[in-house]
Amino acid sequence: MKALYDVPAPAKLNLFLHVTGRRPDGMHLLQSAFMLIDWCDTLHFELRPGGGLSREDLGDALPADDLVLRAARALQQASATGHGAHIAIEKRLPSQAGMGGGSSDAASCLLALNRLWGLNYPLARLTEIGLSLGADVPFFLGGRNAWVEGVGELLSPIALPRARFVVAKPPEGLETAGIFKDPLLKRCSEPAIISGFAANPYAFGVNDLQPVAQRLCPGVTQALQWLGSQGLQGRMTGSGSAVFAQITGAKPLQAAPVGWQVRECGNLEAHPLLGWAPSDDSSVGG
Repeated sequence: MKALYDVPAPAKLNLFLHVTGRRPDGMHLLQSAFMLIDWCDTLHFELRPGGGLSREDLGDALPADDLVLRAARALQQASATGHGAHIAIEKRLPSQAGMGGGSSDAASCLLALNRLWGLNYPLARLTEIGLSLGADVPFFLGGRNAWVEGVGELLSPIALPRARFVVAKPPEGLETAGIFKDPLLKRCSEPAIISGFAANPYAFGVNDLQPVAQRLCPGVTQALQWLGSQGLQGRMTGSGSAVFAQITGAKPLQAAPVGWQVRECGNLEAHPLLGWAPSDDSSVGG
């Protein structure tokens, strides 16, 4: 059993996000396309005996009980393993950005510990655990760009052309719950079809959350204006404050305001850890 793993946890962008209605329980029905990008956190795992779990923050301090530790505990409890781990996190992805950073960290944690602890759990079992941690965790476990429906649980793999993007995150963040509770949120977009999206994936649809987000967080508007000043058509990703635009030329970007996180990214065809868990139950060891 290997005692050390160093693994990436890539971010995602929502190429569009439509709110098509609500279920009787109040959950919002969505359509979106999730795209993996090469902006990543890095997680380091070291096997520890006795079941102890510890975390070290190599960058900005994370909450005491973050999704990584919760994922590790959930897998530990589900498997009844006696193994533990020390986890060190190089946090590069911004928080409250709509880029899935915490969910991606949790997914990479489940995949790495599944190997580190010799569990050999299939992807379906890890996905069950991941869904209990957050709606986006199954997407990162699945490892493919995806067309997303339902409340985020219905995923269909999609192929996307290679492209470059600029992502800009102002200092302010956004809480998902605040946007979805807002009475002015549009909740009646007409359902779209994949073929319509596939014809022009990087200019399709809108983000229905963006008007509410711009009212709640002026930084979103400022970031969109910054992209517009460089001839780029930006939109918000997910329910956070980060915005993005496809780069189609070689013109260099202007300097961003102090305190912003800005990065040029490429999209990924697949998650770097795709295949780290078996796809069926045939190899589960207990």
